[in-house]
Amino acid sequence: MTEERYLKPYIQDELNRRMVFLGGPRQVGKTTLTKQLLQSDSLHGVYYNWDNPSDRKRIREDQWPGQAKLLVFDELHKFRHWKNWIKGLYDTHHDQFNILVTGSAKLNLFRKQGDSLFGRYTYHSLHPFSYNEIATQGQQKPLPYGSEHAPLEFTAHPSSSIIPLLDHFGGFPEPFLRQEERFIRKWHQERLALLVRGDIRDINTIQDLDNLEVLVRLLESRVGSLFSTNALREDIEVSFKSIKNWILLLETIYYCYRIYPYHKNVARALKKEPKLYLWDWSEVKNEGARFENMIAGHLQKFVCFLNEYEGYKIALHFVRNREGKELDFLITWDQKPWFGVEVKLSSTTPDPNLSYFQNQLAIPYCFQLVKQENVDISHNKIRIMSASKFLSALV
Repeated sequence: MTEERYLKPYIQDELNRRMVFLGGPRQVGKTTLTKQLLQSDSLHGVYYNWDNPSDRKRIREDQWPGQAKLLVFDELHKFRHWKNWIKGLYDTHHDQFNILVTGSAKLNLFRKQGDSLFGRYTYHSLHPFSYNEIATQGQQKPLPYGSEHAPLEFTAHPSSSIIPLLDHFGGFPEPFLRQEERFIRKWHQERLALLVRGDIRDINTIQDLDNLEVLVRLLESRVGSLFSTNALREDIEVSFKSIKNWILLLETIYYCYRIYPYHKNVARALKKEPKLYLWDWSEVKNEGARFENMIAGHLQKFVCFLNEYEGYKIALHFVRNREGKELDFLITWDQKPWFGVEVKLSSTTPDPNLSYFQNQLAIPYCFQLVKQENVDISHNKIRIMSASKFLSALV
């Protein structure tokens, strides 16, 4: 496949209006996407990396090539006063330059904290490869969604090898494209060390890194289950507050994310136990949990895109009632159910919980996804189908 990333045309479009901040996990392909934008015929761009001494000098001295139309700044957050500096650059030169700023953990933290750049930039999160991005080689058509009742539009792609490869190697570009067992084992180790010993130290001073690493290694076994901070506190023998703060940090550096149960009252939902998933689902050892995590990653990418580019209010939840009945995923539009997803490795018998919640919540569309190919069965109001076909409707 080509390495043309799905966000390229959307970022090109946004750059004509305001600055673009591009975030996402380390090694997800931000530099590759940046180079693709710099090579575009319509943009004569210049790349600056704060870690490069000569680039750092040019940034401090405001030295810009006269013919440049696009200025790209990487690792700019390491510049102590970067927010005020980029604000001044944009206010002075926004008619002359398009501006793209890339980063990972600190840029994500900056976005969550609020800022003085409101109205001057738009934020995009680059996600790992997804089924549709690989199958279409980055050339997807615009998503046709304009209301909460819009049905998903499926395309049956000819390749049956993508799901097994994504399941095993994950969606991060380098291990997926290499597809080598030895490489991905080493890649997992090196990435973990970089995140814990590098990114976390870059944004927070933590003395107890050894116990933090223990926490990280325990999270893989919690994927897809109700996430109990208190249970982890007892396992690691540290304070509740420490576990809570560490999970927030791990989310900030794009190691994991949580989804919360659906409730019409958002505040009540946030008080209930969430479920946790990893950005790199290939780390998950259990096949069923790994497959569920892969589907979660695709849905998260889809929801994030519709929020960040289209401006819709889409959210990813799961559903669980007091009796313990559970639905793996529910996507809402303006807090109203849009479609529900139950994940099974192979069962083509409708899950009773899916039928139950479809009726209880009046979910317009419900899907049960399986790993094997060439499955597409309609059973009452539930569609049981191959994950590959379902994922063809997402970004």
